Amino acid sequence: MYGLVNRSIEDLIVSRYGDATWEKIRIASGVEEEVFLSNESYPDSLTYQLVGAASQVLGLPPSEILEAFGEHWVLKTARESYGAMLDVCGRNLPDFLRNLPNLHSRVILLFPKLQPPRFTVTDVTPTSLVLHHQTHREGLAPFTVGLIKGLGRHFNTPVTLTQVGARGPGSDRDSFRIEWIASQPAIA
Repeated sequence: MYGLVNRSIEDLIVSRYGDATWEKIRIASGVEEEVFLSNESYPDSLTYQLVGAASQVLGLPPSEILEAFGEHWVLKTARESYGAMLDVCGRNLPDFLRNLPNLHSRVILLFPKLQPPRFTVTDVTPTSLVLHHQTHREGLAPFTVGLIKGLGRHFNTPVTLTQVGARGPGSDRDSFRIEWIASQPAIA
């Protein structure tokens, strides 16, 4: 993963728990890097080590940390790092989710070694859809939940989500039913 991911994890921890807690997590993880370069590629294992150490130091399950990280990614990191790209991918939550593949094709121009997840949308209704998340990385369903919640907040659209499919034997993806309240038409 790129250093931007690890920097974002650091930013999440520092903003919620302070510098001293981040340093404890970094040391507990065995990660020697004190600074992550945004455009530098790092082994995925390093990111997993940071999440595991954060779980240990904070006494929280890794899934809770990954979910918080997903939300933080949307509301802070993505806005700061490529906010204009977020804006062109959709003016509302459903449009944005349908355009996620376009976002990743643009982000890959900034990060040429990026191995982005693949998102597809099915079962679209006026108030729901199913988002499929496919990646070679294990255990990221909670991160995706956080991303979806963060996008709901970004678009001022409260969401309800249910995981309807899990990666494992017989499935290469996590799938989530996302529901929202349709916006009311303007009264003339």
